[in-house]
Amino acid sequence: MHIIYIVTVSMTADNLLRGQLRALHEHGHEVNVITSPSSDLEAISVRESVDVIAVPIQREINLFQDILSLWYLFRVLYAIKPDLVNASTPKAGLLGMVAACLAKVPIRIYQQRGLRLETTTGFMRKLLVQLEKTAVFCAHQVVCNSESLRARCLELGIGSPEKLIVLGAGSSNGVDIKRFHPQISDDNQVNSLKKQLNLGEGHVIGFVGRLVKDKGIEELVASFTAISQSISPLHLLLVGPLEEGDPISPETRNTLETEQNIHITGYVDDTAPYYHLMDLLVFSSYREGFPNVPLEAAASGLPVIGYKATGTVDAIVDGETGLLVEIGDIESLSKSIKFLLNNPDRMIEMGKRGRERVVEQFASEIVWQNWIEYYSQFLED
Repeated sequence: MHIIYIVTVSMTADNLLRGQLRALHEHGHEVNVITSPSSDLEAISVRESVDVIAVPIQREINLFQDILSLWYLFRVLYAIKPDLVNASTPKAGLLGMVAACLAKVPIRIYQQRGLRLETTTGFMRKLLVQLEKTAVFCAHQVVCNSESLRARCLELGIGSPEKLIVLGAGSSNGVDIKRFHPQISDDNQVNSLKKQLNLGEGHVIGFVGRLVKDKGIEELVASFTAISQSISPLHLLLVGPLEEGDPISPETRNTLETEQNIHITGYVDDTAPYYHLMDLLVFSSYREGFPNVPLEAAASGLPVIGYKATGTVDAIVDGETGLLVEIGDIESLSKSIKFLLNNPDRMIEMGKRGRERVVEQFASEIVWQNWIEYYSQFLED
């Protein structure tokens, strides 16, 4: 079967489709990826043994550019005539499904990775709901990354129960359980990072992701500041870049830049060794589809504290692999962090259970097999 994946930016193909594309290729499928031009497209093509086609797709709404992108996508799909198109991420999901519908692609799968509209209001929220409905209308089936995401889509009237499904336990690509592991594979690397980041004695609260408002950075920093008054020394390790889109407040940014026990790495290619610097992970995002970071942390043997947000509630089993608190509740977030730091045995147990759950349900090979079996049904039909 000839399958084409359409994603907005190459980072999605590089991270959220890593290994999956090659697994499909090795299973006998012809696979192409369509994404925006980038310097890493050739590397992705070689690693995954797939052809990558560059089509400009902007993440933000730009009517003129979006019409051009739609036209380019239609031309490519009409010329190649694939058996199946899997389109995901907000912009590529919409344009990819519309283009595939116009090109009369026989099987059109919209992969729902998360609802951007959850953190919008007013006209923009109404617009995004309609755009989601359009993408779903053009699709034959919608594969949601998690049960909570499927439930949220149904609640918003985006698709029918018959059209929206979840494969296995969810997750778009699973976790490499060899790469993310409680055992440190390179002591020298971890010690070097610790020295480089100036991480001294004391507990380390970790976060991995973009440092923006939607990721709950402001509440996390406020909690850290409050906890530092009773637990010392204490460090906050933020693994990810500060971004101007959806910026944090000037006050929070000032704290990040002046507090000596807050350590920011910026963007890193490989997050795996950084989990070995942490005692626990806080994942304070407001919205997700099915986040990889909590699964990576759990696979690394860490307990995870997160918000009761779409997607995150699927990644953390409250009281078993970590703790869940209400979105934006700084007091509850602070109490949960203090509780775990003061109960090391509980942290160890949660980390152990988290690792077991990831190995049993979310190892990459399990998720890839779910996709292979899912596509196989179309071959049988």
